[in-house]
Amino acid sequence: MALDQSFVGRTYPATEPYEVGREKIREFADAIGDANPVYTDPEAAKALGHPDVIAPPTFVFAITFRAAGQVVQDPQLGLDYDRVVHGDQKFAYTRPVRAGDRLTVTSTIETIKSMAGNDVVTVRGEVHDETGEHVVTAHTMLVARAAEEA
Repeated sequence: MALDQSFVGRTYPATEPYEVGREKIREFADAIGDANPVYTDPEAAKALGHPDVIAPPTFVFAITFRAAGQVVQDPQLGLDYDRVVHGDQKFAYTRPVRAGDRLTVTSTIETIKSMAGNDVVTVRGEVHDETGEHVVTAHTMLVARAAEEA
């Protein structure tokens, strides 16, 4: 069953702040195999004009995907999470995520489409720091696969 188009534009409350730590950034950089010193060495980051280490560009996915959970778990929307796969991800940065940031995410349903019986939902996550400065916008596409016929 197709999802209700009236949910397009619905915005969910901002998440609780997520504090970005140096160790989390280092662990993430190690996990993706990126040895860029700007992710682990405060002096290397400062030499490039950053106040502290910065996170790899995809680091913010964990924060924005968790925030998109508000959409997925909205019982009124009725998205069947058992059938959801991650379809696409895009980021538009104003500035890098840095150690010490306290980030909140506000999620908005940007589009709902039905394609070949699949529901496709795009969620825009606006990420701001504790001063209200915009850091990044994430676009997450979720695809709820069509139910298999018996």
